[in-house]
Amino acid sequence: MSTEPPSFFTATSAYSLAFVAVVAAVAWVSSNALLPKNARWQDRFTWIWLAFDGMIHFTFEGSFLYLSTFGRSVVTSEGPFAELWKEYARADARWGVSDPTVVSLEILTVLGAGPMCFYILKQLASNDPARHYWIIVLCTAELYGGFMTFGPEWLTGSPSLDISNPLYLWVYLFFMNFLWVIIPLWLMWDSYGHIAGSLRFQQASSKAKKN
Repeated sequence: MSTEPPSFFTATSAYSLAFVAVVAAVAWVSSNALLPKNARWQDRFTWIWLAFDGMIHFTFEGSFLYLSTFGRSVVTSEGPFAELWKEYARADARWGVSDPTVVSLEILTVLGAGPMCFYILKQLASNDPARHYWIIVLCTAELYGGFMTFGPEWLTGSPSLDISNPLYLWVYLFFMNFLWVIIPLWLMWDSYGHIAGSLRFQQASSKAKKN
């Protein structure tokens, strides 16, 4: 009889989550180094998230895109990032077989959302209010991308998802995707307040000049 322990948490799980933690730490350090000390907490949080978001897009998702295009697939690849995505593919099998919908969304994410994150960081560092428009564009794209990643799966009964392992369900599928729902919604709400407030102030000023 086999005595092999259940694969609830593996070495790959550990180094994958550790890498995410390192990316988050780098994002936090960069906010302290590149933002004024008196920056609003909202702007500091926005910086940390966008730095984290951009690095995740370029490293994790960039590696997936490389491993899943031009005839390659995660399941036939070797190396640290291949092992990382094989681990995630145990929760969502589509990520191991170069699913065309997933790969198409990742092309937009890596080549579109990734650079946009760093462009907004540049605007944030210079306190350019135009960043609020691009924040809304970015967040709308990420929310749409998240829905199109899971919407078709849910409509077909989630045949590719494995929720039998709590790590897969609550960390890989829920937590690591829910972040890209709740935080973009908050960023959109914050930027809407800035844009709407500026437009209302301008409208009020124009009416005052006419009177």
